[in-house]
Amino acid sequence: MAQQSVITKNRNVPLDKIRNVGIIAHIDSGKTTTTERFLFYTGRTYKIGDIDEGNTQMDWMPQERERGITIVSAATTTFWKGTRINIIDTPGHVDFTAEVERSLRVLDGGVVIFDAEEGVQSQSETVWRQADKYKVPRICFINKMDKLGADFEATVGEIKDRLGANPAVMTYPIGKEQEFKGIVDLLEMKAKYWDKDPQGIEFTETDQIPEEIKGKVVEARAKLVEKIAETDDKLLDKYLNGQEISVTDLKSALRKAVIAYKLIPVYCGTSLRNKAVQPVLDAVVDYLPSPLDLKEIKGIDPKTNAEVSRKLAPEEKFAALAFKIQLDPHVGKLTYSRIYSGVLESGSYVYNINRNKQERVSRVLLMHANNREEIDKAYAGEIVALVGPKDTKTGDTLADQNAPIILEQITFPEPVISLAIEPKTKADQEKLSYTLQRLAEEDPTFKVKVNHETGQTIMSGMGELHLEILVDRMKREMGMDVNVGKPQVAYKETVTKPALEVEAKYIKQTGGHGQYGHAVINLEPLGRGEGFKFVNKIKGGTIPSEFIPSVEKGVIEAMEKGVLLGYPMTDMQVTLVDGSYHDVDSSDIAFKITGSMALQDAAKQAGLTLIEPIMKLEVTVPEDFMGVVIGDISSKRGKILGTEKRARAVVIKGTVPLAEMSGYATILRSLTEGRGIFYMEPSHYEEVPQNLVKAMLQK
Repeated sequence: MAQQSVITKNRNVPLDKIRNVGIIAHIDSGKTTTTERFLFYTGRTYKIGDIDEGNTQMDWMPQERERGITIVSAATTTFWKGTRINIIDTPGHVDFTAEVERSLRVLDGGVVIFDAEEGVQSQSETVWRQADKYKVPRICFINKMDKLGADFEATVGEIKDRLGANPAVMTYPIGKEQEFKGIVDLLEMKAKYWDKDPQGIEFTETDQIPEEIKGKVVEARAKLVEKIAETDDKLLDKYLNGQEISVTDLKSALRKAVIAYKLIPVYCGTSLRNKAVQPVLDAVVDYLPSPLDLKEIKGIDPKTNAEVSRKLAPEEKFAALAFKIQLDPHVGKLTYSRIYSGVLESGSYVYNINRNKQERVSRVLLMHANNREEIDKAYAGEIVALVGPKDTKTGDTLADQNAPIILEQITFPEPVISLAIEPKTKADQEKLSYTLQRLAEEDPTFKVKVNHETGQTIMSGMGELHLEILVDRMKREMGMDVNVGKPQVAYKETVTKPALEVEAKYIKQTGGHGQYGHAVINLEPLGRGEGFKFVNKIKGGTIPSEFIPSVEKGVIEAMEKGVLLGYPMTDMQVTLVDGSYHDVDSSDIAFKITGSMALQDAAKQAGLTLIEPIMKLEVTVPEDFMGVVIGDISSKRGKILGTEKRARAVVIKGTVPLAEMSGYATILRSLTEGRGIFYMEPSHYEEVPQNLVKAMLQK
């Protein structure tokens, strides 16, 4: 355990020697393999973990090792050249997009990995946009340079064109595919070869650049110097006057440009073959920001709603963001938190600003994937797991009660697919709801509701794989066997035209007090994705203000149940325009029932229709199969948006309703003799054709 003590011993490093970085990319680009190499070269692990052998450090869940994919983001800490690097390895599969979203929210920098043959793929675009949203400075690593069809320059071109980035090429490959031997460091103008040591620890460095690429290397360096000089006035003067700029000046200007999102350094190599990984670690230290570079974080003062900022320093008042909840079989609930300011001691109390609750932190843990190391204090800039907080949820801010601040929350996409589940035995019913509640606490994109009419429990998620993994975890981790229905698409209902001045009255005479509620509403459609708005336009107190929330509650309840086919309603505005009340008989419940009746009546007059989730689809197939695959997508009500050639394959891009995509993996395999692969992610909602709505109504 000597190595672990190094982490604990050297914890209190200066702020400028801390890097919080995430490894993000499309599925199968080599994120986990690269992270494993980082841990090996920094001396954090004794042997290299291999996904194919199922012995990686970061993919520690049994489901991850069996499937060879990352499901949950894993955090670890390591050291390189005196700098402490906190690394989060995130999943690439779109079903686990929440893991990427919440990791990016708390990171200071990102390493984005691309497959040299596939270039910029769909999920690469998605994670790139997520990183843009949280303004995360990043560096790129073009991996798999040894793969057949690897094309460094085309991938750099795609980073520029498809992602709108400004790439600064830092290393140039020597050879490609099986001939890939090493790289030329363009700033230092040195060739580095990884052809002697199979583990890649040792490499040779020389000033001799191979003749066949010399011209390209000189050109690439000139471009790089020009790009860096453009970001700094002093260097630009030197550059325009033809003066030589020192490597030190170039590096410090590049660091500023990366932190200001002006430039994105690009490296290349192959993690699996252990070549050219160390320069990426150097880049993390040289160019990605420390908490000191980012200076402060902004938030909202809950008392005044004014914007406040907090310096990212240990001497400031304490503030942290809980970005992930994990249920650990040994220690119970772990709350992963990024500490932005101040110091947190184990055994102390913190205040959850979002829930107005004091929480006790009984233990503070440093995580290395699923291994834990107890520490007595955590400082600003660290990512730690807390044991003790009971009510803290993903996205909550923990802070000093006397200096409250609410940090920006994390937003998650809505689920698009659902399953009905029931316990195998009646006795397990209670255990089922407890199990589901625990899983929902961990995963904000997993929703559960009970259909009281059928008694079924419906679980919803981001995709079939997401739900499959959750059912598998219920069985393994919680010993819960369930019967599972077929995946169902998350349809929604909406209206297509306004219904104005729709009146509803609820009058009930019973012995004693009666019930009286009367409301007039306007119902109007909103644009796709705008959700629901309730507007109160009552004048002159025709309905007393205390009953208005009850009308809204009734409207929302009726919307959740749906009017056409029982799917929840969305994209509409309800305006309460008039009504009346009775001094004695009016009550909250009467107005709630009135609101519900008014919505149902109005919806029937407002051109009810169904909308369905549409998926963005990318299918990569050998050219010979392009025609059949396009024909099949069209037969599924799909729209082809275009095709592009990539190496020896064709990428077909389109959109297609999720309802038509059940079992698509098997269909694609049979159409392409097992050579086609596809990628799908939620795009938007669209109206279901009327003939299909009619067919569904007749069922």
